[in-house]
Amino acid sequence: MPKNPVVLITGTTEGIGYETARLLAAGSTTVIAHTRTGDEGDEACRRLIASGVDGRLLQPAFADFTDLRQVADLAAAITEVYPRIDVLVNNAGTAGTGSRIITTDGYEQILQINYLAPYLLTTLLEDALAASPVGRVVNVSSSLHRSGRINWNDLNWKRRYNRGAAYAQSKLALTMFTTALGELRPKIREAVSVHPGIIATAMLPHYSYRGRPVSEGAAVVARLADPDAKVLAGAYYDGRLPAKASAAAVDPDAVRKLWRLSEQLTQSSKRRV
Repeated sequence: MPKNPVVLITGTTEGIGYETARLLAAGSTTVIAHTRTGDEGDEACRRLIASGVDGRLLQPAFADFTDLRQVADLAAAITEVYPRIDVLVNNAGTAGTGSRIITTDGYEQILQINYLAPYLLTTLLEDALAASPVGRVVNVSSSLHRSGRINWNDLNWKRRYNRGAAYAQSKLALTMFTTALGELRPKIREAVSVHPGIIATAMLPHYSYRGRPVSEGAAVVARLADPDAKVLAGAYYDGRLPAKASAAAVDPDAVRKLWRLSEQLTQSSKRRV
């Protein structure tokens, strides 16, 4: 394990992200706990400390993923303090709403929060990840990526918006991103994606009636995010075991096409850094 390991987890206000932060910090890992706002971050850290976590191992950080400028600022602020990041956990996500919402950047909200923001954050943190002997990215995906398709001609769902389809597309894109990191980004040493299971989080009512405890899903993610753990680079995990991702998630032509498109969509935010 690297000395004084550092793990950045996005979306730690509640649910799997919060519990993963608690588990890792309890194991003496420094956790950069991302939340949407500073107030949410302070509150999450207060609750973590009250649960027994050493406050010296917590570093709050915030950015609203509906604003890519804030994502770029987040990356800059983190690397100023932590030039080395051992593991990045892209956990923040949204199930969306019944109506289509466009962000200030001009993208459909689910696509931006669940995929474009993690894509931008990861690429901006590439050098910090490369400075670690681990250099791992853990993308929290979903088994619903199997039902997704990349709506190449209408990524923003201007026609026939459907929340479920938009969510599945975003998780497919995130799983394809895992493949791309392994093939196109040699600075990233390891990248995995994971379906933590059907878990009783705030998203559950949108997709299922029952879910397992948050602690079970967090244990799956925390194991993959443990800098000392061995993982199968490039793999898609269903729970604790590697599984077969959808054919689309590993299609080399589609993966490269999505990477090029993602670079284009986030280029203006990168230039502002």
